[in-house]
Amino acid sequence: MRYLGLDLGTKSLGMAITDKNKILASMLKVVKFDKENYNQAVLEVLKVIEEYDIEKIALGLPKNMDNSLGFASERSLKFKKMLEEATKIPIILVDERLSTVEAENILLDADISRGKRKKVIDGVAAQIILETFIKMEENINE
Repeated sequence: MRYLGLDLGTKSLGMAITDKNKILASMLKVVKFDKENYNQAVLEVLKVIEEYDIEKIALGLPKNMDNSLGFASERSLKFKKMLEEATKIPIILVDERLSTVEAENILLDADISRGKRKKVIDGVAAQIILETFIKMEENINE
């Protein structure tokens, strides 16, 4: 069983997955969908859940820097509810402030071209969200 990390945008969903031991997170893919057609995104998540035997989902919650919730947070909360209606797998919200900035810096450090960065940044952000979740789980189990 594995964990799945998700970074939701208005037209794309970054996905990352753990290894079977739930220690390492790796980018899985970035799914494109019609603007705000989250039903398409849910179907893609369901495919991954079945294919990889997913135990828990870490969904990024984009908070404002003052810890308040804005429009992007509402989108994630709505998506969480849609996933909960489609599956019984626990979905945990993970504060994703600055995850996209961190992803951008990682890709810049790796000297990835702007075109390639744009294609994978949501997946790298999902990986960062999932790594944060793994650390949260470790702290709970200590």
